[in-house]
Amino acid sequence: TMPLPRHTGQIPESTWTLGFREMTEPWKGAVGCLGVAVFFAMTIGIISWQALEQSPEEWVLRGRDAGMLWERGRGALVLRALPAGRPVLAIAVGSVPATEPPPPRDRCWHDGGQFCYSWEEDAELRLSLEPPAAPGTECYGVRWTPLRPDVTLKDCFSMANVSWYGGPSIRAQRWPLNGAESPAQPLVSGNLGTNPDGFGPVLERYFLGSTGVTVTVAPDVPLLLSLESHRQFCLETPAGRAEPLHYQLCVSADVAAARRHTASAPNLPPCRSPIWRYHGPEGSAAKIKRGLRSLVRRLKRHRLQEGVVALGEHGTAILAAVDLVPSERRKRQASALVEPLELSITLSPYAGVTSPLFLRSLRGGEAAGYWLSRQPRPGGSSIPLLTTWKGQLCARLNVTSEAALGWYLARAQRLRQALGATYVVFEGVEGNSFLEQDVPAPAELAGDGYTEVLAAALATLGNGTVISAGTRSSHLPLFVQMSPLHSDWSHAGLKGLIPSVLHYSLLGYNFFIPDAVGGSVAGATPGDPELFVRWLQIVTFLPVMAFGTPPWLCCDARVLNLTRQCIQRHRDFVVPLLLKYSEEWKSLGYPIFRPAWWLSPTDPVAFSIEDEFLIGDEVLVAPITEKGQTWRDIYLPGEGHLWLDTNTARVFDGGTTLRNYSASLAEVPVFVK
Repeated sequence: TMPLPRHTGQIPESTWTLGFREMTEPWKGAVGCLGVAVFFAMTIGIISWQALEQSPEEWVLRGRDAGMLWERGRGALVLRALPAGRPVLAIAVGSVPATEPPPPRDRCWHDGGQFCYSWEEDAELRLSLEPPAAPGTECYGVRWTPLRPDVTLKDCFSMANVSWYGGPSIRAQRWPLNGAESPAQPLVSGNLGTNPDGFGPVLERYFLGSTGVTVTVAPDVPLLLSLESHRQFCLETPAGRAEPLHYQLCVSADVAAARRHTASAPNLPPCRSPIWRYHGPEGSAAKIKRGLRSLVRRLKRHRLQEGVVALGEHGTAILAAVDLVPSERRKRQASALVEPLELSITLSPYAGVTSPLFLRSLRGGEAAGYWLSRQPRPGGSSIPLLTTWKGQLCARLNVTSEAALGWYLARAQRLRQALGATYVVFEGVEGNSFLEQDVPAPAELAGDGYTEVLAAALATLGNGTVISAGTRSSHLPLFVQMSPLHSDWSHAGLKGLIPSVLHYSLLGYNFFIPDAVGGSVAGATPGDPELFVRWLQIVTFLPVMAFGTPPWLCCDARVLNLTRQCIQRHRDFVVPLLLKYSEEWKSLGYPIFRPAWWLSPTDPVAFSIEDEFLIGDEVLVAPITEKGQTWRDIYLPGEGHLWLDTNTARVFDGGTTLRNYSASLAEVPVFVK
C-alpha cells in the first residue's frame, strides 16, 4: 500500500512576518522553542504513522495468476499466487545492502509489464512478465546487473516450506535436495569419483519447487551454486567479473503441473538386459578373449545366458590394438566371443600421452587440432592441455574441431564393427578441463559446452550409444550411465539409488543404466548378501539390470535363484511398462519414473518420500533400503485411487500410509493401481 498524499501548501508569508515583528524578544524566543517542539512532534508522528501504515510487503509487479512483492524487513523478493496470496517462493537478495532495503520505486512505471530499481553503486534489478512457458503457467524474468566490477550478485531461494528438486546430481543423492550440503562452486558437471565433493555428471540449470514454482537459468550465464542444508540454495555470479545474473521463474497450480510443462523426448528402444560386466584377466588380447568365453560358459551353466557382456576401457583398448582393421572373419570371431549374448565396448575422449592412439594422431602435425590446447600467446604455438584420466597423464579430444570429431567418430564406428559390438559406452564425457585447471576456456566450451557438443556428436552413432553424462542432452537418443555407488547402505550407496532414479527421470534422462547390483565402489559392507538382494529388488524395476559381481560368486543358491526370477520379472512385467510409458514420455514429456507427489501434488507428506517410486501412473515400488529390516511404512499416493498389493492381492486406499508393512528378504512390496 502506498502512503496517502499529504497537503503541502505553505503558510502565507505576509501574515506570519507581520505578527512576528510585533512580539517582544522573550515572546519571540518562546514561540521559536514552541515551533521547534511542534516540528519534532510532527516528524516523529509522521515516521510512526508510516511505520504503522506501511505493510512489510509491497507489490512491485503483478500478473494475472501471481505477483512479486518486496519484503522490507529482510530485503527479499516474495512470489505469491493469486487470488489467495499463497506464498510460492522467497528469494533473499544478497546483491545489495539488505539491512537498509530501499522502498520500491519503479523506474519502468511507463511499462506495466516491468519493474526496475537501482541501488546506487551496487546493482540494478529488472523484473518482467515473460511469455508463459506453457498453458496454465505464469513466468517472470529476474535480471540483476552489477554497477561495479567488485559486486557479486547472489540470490538465495528459501527451503522453508518448499521442497526442491532438480539441479545437479551429487555423491550422496537426496530427494528432495533440501538435505544436501555443498559450498559455492561452478554449476558444471563433473566426475564424482575424482571429485566427490563436486557436482555429478547429470545436471540441468532447472530447479522445481513443491509449491509449483520452477527456476531456470540460461546456459550462457556464468553461475555458482551452493546448497545449505534445510535452509536455502543460492545462485551467484563469479567474483570480479561483473557478469549479470538472470533467470526465469514460472508458477503453476502445483508441483506436478509445473513438471508436466517440460518437453521433448528421444525415440530410443530399451537397452538389452541384463548387463554382465567383465572383470576377468586383461593382460593381453588372448587372455581377454579366453576370459570372455569363460564368463559366457558360466552364465550358460547357471541359466543366465541372456543380455550383454560389457568390456571396460582398458580391455577395449587391448582388443583395439589387435582388431582395429575390420574383416568379415574377425567380425564373426568377435561376435562368437560372447554368443548368444551381445558385446558392449568402452571408449573415452582421453588418450594417454604415451599411447599409440595419441602418437598416431601426431603424424602429419595435426595434434594441435585434435586435442584441447591452451590458448597460445601471440606468435606462439598451441600446447595440448594435459590432464589426468584414470591415473594417467592424458590429452582430451578437441570437440570444437570438425576434423578431430570426424576422426574420433570414424574410429569408434570402425572399432564397433571390428569387435562386433552392439553397444559403445563413452566414459569421461563430463567436466570442463579448462575450469579444473583454472585456464580460460574458448567461448564455445564455457560451462558444460564440452559435454553438450560431444553428446550431440555421439548421438549420430546410433541407438546403441551410452554416455556417462547428461546436460541439455535429454532430447538425444542416448543411454546415460549412472555414477558408481558405494557397496553399502548409505546415501552414497543403496539409499541414494532411488533419489538418483527420480533425479535422472525428472531431468528427462529416463533411459539410464544403473550401477551394478551391490555397488561398484568398495564400501563398508562388501560382499553383503542382504545388500545384494535389496539392491537387486530395486534394479528389477529400472530400465536395465547390471551386474558387476555375478550372483554365484557373492551369494548362495537361494540368491542365484532369486536373480533368475528377477531377470524374468524384468523381462515379462517391467519392459512392457517401460515401452508403454516411453510413448507417453515422447508424446507428453512426462517422466517414466515418477515421485509419489506425481499423484498427490498437494500432500506435504509426499514431497519428502525418497524410498518409493512410480512407473508411470500405475505401478508403485516400495523396497527396503535399511539393513536388517523386514517391514516399512508405505505411502500410497493418489486420494480416491485403489492399490492392489501384487504379493498378497490385498487392496488399499490411496492417500494413506500403511504402517509397519511386511517385506521379507525374498519380496519387495509392489502395488498396481
